[in-house]
Amino acid sequence: MKRENHSAPHRFESLSELHRILELPPPVHPLISLIEIKDTEIDSRKLPSTFVYNFYKISLKLNLRGKVKYGQGYYDFEEGGMFFKGPNQVAGIGDHNDDHTGFTIIIHPDFLLNYPLARKIKQYGFFSYSVNEALHLSEKEKTIIISIFRNIEEELYNRIDDFSHDIIISHIEALLNYSNRFYKRQFITRKAFNHDLVQQFDDILDECFSTEALPERGLPTVQYLADRLNLSPSYLSDMLRTITGKSAQHHIHDKLIERAKEQISTTNLTISEIAYGLGFEHLSSFNKLFKSKTSLSPMEFRRSFN
Repeated sequence: MKRENHSAPHRFESLSELHRILELPPPVHPLISLIEIKDTEIDSRKLPSTFVYNFYKISLKLNLRGKVKYGQGYYDFEEGGMFFKGPNQVAGIGDHNDDHTGFTIIIHPDFLLNYPLARKIKQYGFFSYSVNEALHLSEKEKTIIISIFRNIEEELYNRIDDFSHDIIISHIEALLNYSNRFYKRQFITRKAFNHDLVQQFDDILDECFSTEALPERGLPTVQYLADRLNLSPSYLSDMLRTITGKSAQHHIHDKLIERAKEQISTTNLTISEIAYGLGFEHLSSFNKLFKSKTSLSPMEFRRSFN
């Protein structure tokens, strides 16, 4: 029997290797690199079809056209934007990328060691967003972001001294904080579209909790709901938190408790039967969640209606 050949994505372990493949000058620092791309200087077709970075990557594409590959899918862009990738994410390049004008900063996690940002950077959810969830900037916002890239460039290429590391870290943190602010603005300014997503999210949740297959399928997960909406889990939760003040997991729990209260107060089912019917494997887990949300155990809640 012939075995299928599935080649593993190429893994970039060093910035020097990435620069070499793209035929760029060697990086001036082994753990951080800032690349300004003008016109079509870089031929991304030199990259492997799929690859994994061992770095954080922040890109501002000013005039991107064509297809960008993300996992097994492609996304067509008609305008530029900011894109973020964390370490160990599979990515690739499509066949038609005509203009990559902009900036890219690549940061090895070791560059952040001994700084609070090493831990804090993991809290920025946009490093887990899909490529079709890019940050689109106004002209004013774009000017701010470009100025930060320029500050990092100046520090990295012209001012290496005992203070450079600290200053570059502060610029990276500013870049991330502005990006966070601008994403929150994007959630708000696209409110009509996002409210449609919230409604779709609620409809899917209702569907999940009304199906008779819930005991077999178990509770819906954030990943399942995000997949149904063609979003990444991080983007879904951040969007919901901005619009409703609650994460996706919080919404799942609220819907669960709503259904549990209804069944406890209007049926003769035992608490165990209700817990199993709502997708719980263990009664203790259901009791713990219910009490954390209502300050009452399920039995205490039932007695309050008698």
